[in-house]
Amino acid sequence: MEKNTTVRAAAAQIAPDLTSPEKTLARVLETIAEAATKGAEIIVFPETFVPWYPYFSFVLPPVLSGREHLRLYEEAVTVPSAATDAVAAAAREHGIVVALGINERDHGSLYNTQLLFDADGRLILKRRKITPTYHERMIWGQGDASGLTVVDSSIGRLGALACWEHYNPLARYALMAQHEEIHIAQFPGSMVGPIFAEQMEVTIRHHALESGCFVVNATGWLTEEQINSITPDQGLQKALRGGCMTAIISPEGKHLAPPITEGEGILIADLDMSLITKRKRMMDSVGHYARPELLHLVMDGRATQPMVGSAHSFQTDTGSNTDGQYDVSADRDSDQRVAVLRSQAR
Repeated sequence: MEKNTTVRAAAAQIAPDLTSPEKTLARVLETIAEAATKGAEIIVFPETFVPWYPYFSFVLPPVLSGREHLRLYEEAVTVPSAATDAVAAAAREHGIVVALGINERDHGSLYNTQLLFDADGRLILKRRKITPTYHERMIWGQGDASGLTVVDSSIGRLGALACWEHYNPLARYALMAQHEEIHIAQFPGSMVGPIFAEQMEVTIRHHALESGCFVVNATGWLTEEQINSITPDQGLQKALRGGCMTAIISPEGKHLAPPITEGEGILIADLDMSLITKRKRMMDSVGHYARPELLHLVMDGRATQPMVGSAHSFQTDTGSNTDGQYDVSADRDSDQRVAVLRSQAR
């Protein structure tokens, strides 16, 4: 793959439609097209943008959350589906890499899932947030390390984490060790207040510096009407404002354009890929600045399975290895947790 010397990146800070998953998806498709007209080669959307981030779980007690939680089940995305096909088609039509956060439904559980579509429309990564945060644990199941994978794309090597996964240094290091060049970060936005935006900025700038990569971060936005629809309590409404930091950061930790902290918009910036080497010449945290004989990461990258059969449970002529044990890897292509990658991370 020939490397581009410059990549134009876009990060979208837009509001979902809290009443209609179809309208939210339409907003995604419109924004992809708009970013493409501006020359963007990658666009990043906020965390679980489709159909919507479960803001209700942050301000409502669990006993009052049942109806909205069930509605989220009904409107959540399965992979593959008509919704993911539409995003893939838009990526292919406009020749743009798309990073989309979704609420994924897999039978009886929901997951915070990040999807990466290459510019040819192929799904090159599907990963689940490994540990939902605080209130989110009532909503989503846990992901596994099979998604801590950096993938090759038409614009470079891409890695992704959601929200407070960036506070897990080993998760970040797993991506750094695979030499990510562009890191996709996604946060919900419109939460907690200005302190959340400040913390987010520190976090993504630090990752850019430590990893020696670009970071493209997108946060969501709620209108006043939407905030009122989530809760009429004015005290609780304060928890649904602020916390927006849609930003594009260089490997030197600099903003490449003024961040979007209020309202809707698409942030555009050009990534000079030569800055990666410029940064790593001074500090390559997984290369000449590492001491793997003293400190190194051991990661179990297998997809978790709720059941693994023995030789007595399965026919040996179907999905079994030569020892008569059931071969879990035989089912990986049909396992929703594992995307079919263009190429394995090196």
